[in-house]
Amino acid sequence: ALEIAQQEHGWLSAEVMQEVGEAMDLPPTGVASVASFYTMLYTQPVGEHVIQVCTNITCSLLGAEHIVDYIGRKLGIEVGQTTPDGKVTLLTVECLGSCGTAPMMQVDETYYESLTEEKIDRILVELA
Repeated sequence: ALEIAQQEHGWLSAEVMQEVGEAMDLPPTGVASVASFYTMLYTQPVGEHVIQVCTNITCSLLGAEHIVDYIGRKLGIEVGQTTPDGKVTLLTVECLGSCGTAPMMQVDETYYESLTEEKIDRILVELA
């Protein structure tokens, strides 16, 4: 229900979560705790595209922090921010389950693995 609400509204505001809770006969705090647990649910406005960089141990050991810094410099934003044109939001997440191809990130619903600066440049051009 939260995914459907997010698809309709772009993100899960307190009002949207309250509506979901009322429809499912759940307390607002329960709905909010579920929404805040899952990284694919956004409780703040996000851009048209969301980049989630994995920062769990394997990705970190293989350069995730550099990847995050590189993307941030290329886009002119920091983690948690959205580009001024509203196109891209940059987030970090704990694990995307692709340790064998680290470092990796997810853009919207697509995985990008074994990242390099060159690969990131190509991906960012596609998002423009």
